[in-house]
Amino acid sequence: MSILDLPAVNGSLNGLSAVFLTAGYYFIRRRNQTAHRNCMIAAFVTSTLFLACYLTYHFYLAFALHRGPTRFLNPAWFRPIYLALLTTHTILAVVIVPMVFMSLSRGLRQRYDLHRRIARWTWPLWMYVSVTGVLIYFLLYQIFPQK
Repeated sequence: MSILDLPAVNGSLNGLSAVFLTAGYYFIRRRNQTAHRNCMIAAFVTSTLFLACYLTYHFYLAFALHRGPTRFLNPAWFRPIYLALLTTHTILAVVIVPMVFMSLSRGLRQRYDLHRRIARWTWPLWMYVSVTGVLIYFLLYQIFPQK
């Protein structure tokens, strides 16, 4: 494995995060707080690993290879769809960071009333970012690989 394999790792970490988020939601609906907590911590860890790998890959592209990020150019008809998806993914990825910290903090401190208030917004946004991260990987590297 080389550093150029990190996009696949990133897609996998986003997918794993979505699995943990889904399981966490399942467990809290069944009032299994311990399993819910463990799944949400696992989702946080996989999302954090994703961010570390993502930054490593893009710093490597920029500073070692003197390249910019991979650009989606073809097929041209799909580019606006891809860019709309990427834009919403990127904006929400930034927006959810403080929300995730707030949700985790409140949950771990057992401030469940406050935790529920923010988690109702955090979970769907975090899920969207995780799922679209996988979709972006497949579109950019598998379905329409850019040369």
